[in-house]
Amino acid sequence: MRKLIPIIQTLICYLFIVLFVYAAVSKLIDFETFQTQLGQSPLLASYAIPISYGIIAIELVTAVLLMFERFRSFALQISLFLMVMFTTYIVIILHFTAFTPCSCGGVLEKMGWTEHLIFNGVFVGLALIGIRIANNTQRWKRYIIQQFFLILIGIVSVTILYGLSEQKSQYNNAFTRKYIPHLAEKLTTLNLESTGYYIAGIDSCYLYLANTETPLFLKRYDYLANQIKDIKLEIDQYKLPYKRVIAYVHTPYFYLGDGSVGILLRGKIDDWKAKTISKGDVYYNQFVVVDSSKFGIATYSTKVKANVLGLLSEHQLQLNYNSLEKQLDGTFESDGTFLWNSQLKKFIYVYYYKNQYLEFDAELTEMKTGHTIDTISKVQIDVAYYKKTQHYKLGPQTLLVNKLASTYGNQLYISTDRLGNFEQKIKGASSIDQYDLVNKTYTHSFYLYHSPKNQLRNFTIYKNKIFAIVDHELYIYNKRK
Repeated sequence: MRKLIPIIQTLICYLFIVLFVYAAVSKLIDFETFQTQLGQSPLLASYAIPISYGIIAIELVTAVLLMFERFRSFALQISLFLMVMFTTYIVIILHFTAFTPCSCGGVLEKMGWTEHLIFNGVFVGLALIGIRIANNTQRWKRYIIQQFFLILIGIVSVTILYGLSEQKSQYNNAFTRKYIPHLAEKLTTLNLESTGYYIAGIDSCYLYLANTETPLFLKRYDYLANQIKDIKLEIDQYKLPYKRVIAYVHTPYFYLGDGSVGILLRGKIDDWKAKTISKGDVYYNQFVVVDSSKFGIATYSTKVKANVLGLLSEHQLQLNYNSLEKQLDGTFESDGTFLWNSQLKKFIYVYYYKNQYLEFDAELTEMKTGHTIDTISKVQIDVAYYKKTQHYKLGPQTLLVNKLASTYGNQLYISTDRLGNFEQKIKGASSIDQYDLVNKTYTHSFYLYHSPKNQLRNFTIYKNKIFAIVDHELYIYNKRK
């Protein structure tokens, strides 16, 4: 066994050498893309240029030091510190930021952030083993204390960087909210056991939940009897290259759509079997259900080179080319949430990046404009172009004004992370602003209180009930008048 220990240490060092050299060279080969990716990072955007050079230099220097036995102990300490910092960075990206940048590093770029996390965890373990072998005469107690503080310093360093990089734009804005205390009373919570769920529909008895990861499975939650049932959906088109299937339930029908392949399917909830009702008529970003044969769609028009809204019914497509305002390039800045208000028989479109929402009649012909209480009337977006993949991606400097939206009756509800005058961020509380669609006025705001470690992902209002998805949990609130 003693003969194997030096071999194990050498093997660990060689693995780190290969990792660091490969990662550094990959970054150098496509250095412009690497800097762009750092510039898109919520933590590192302000320091992208010096960090881009610093990371490559440290990786190469560490790889060289690992080649020499007399420096291996020190080099392994650096390796551990780097891997802890990288791992902490990934944890923050996955759980605490609104933007998820592209990963980087040659073949490592093919990994998702979760795979990166596991990969880094393995190398943290290897570094700890290598350090112990290099200092085999050191007492265990001293070894544990030293590595504990080294790991702690790595975690704290990245955490401080995250704290310094939080968007100041969320604070001290020139508007004031009128909060009504305890307007939303929490009734119950339900552990959904996984993330990715969203509200697909609701009626007087049932709440329907869909998951982006398992689009052909629904959960039907009887919120009166507190019972849940899993439902498997069947479709007549399985072999298409689906990318983002979205489900809606409007009793007695349910609907499935994927704008990337231009398909809509409809079925009855008594057998949960869907048949294609539209294929190739339009490729879209969003769709909303008006009735069993009429849909509102948000799509990109090559004719006007901008996002537009339209109606799809009986294979007939009508686009309103003037529906959305074009401030920059007509794409990102006009993104928003598309809603159908069945009580008012109106379409509602809430812009993501400015203080504005639009109302349309059922034919998308008449339009009225409303404004939120935020002061951002001109979009402030951070867009980077990746030459390698030939696509654009929003960065952390983008100012998200209206995050989520829902409508019921005469009211529009908007969730936002933006803070007004005299406000402080409250952990475990999501702010909801309420607007009167008839009078075009802001009425008040209220908090949805939930787990402080989780984020509000989706919500809807039905009569006097509020249903909210907070990461892997469903929250139900009673809304006082």
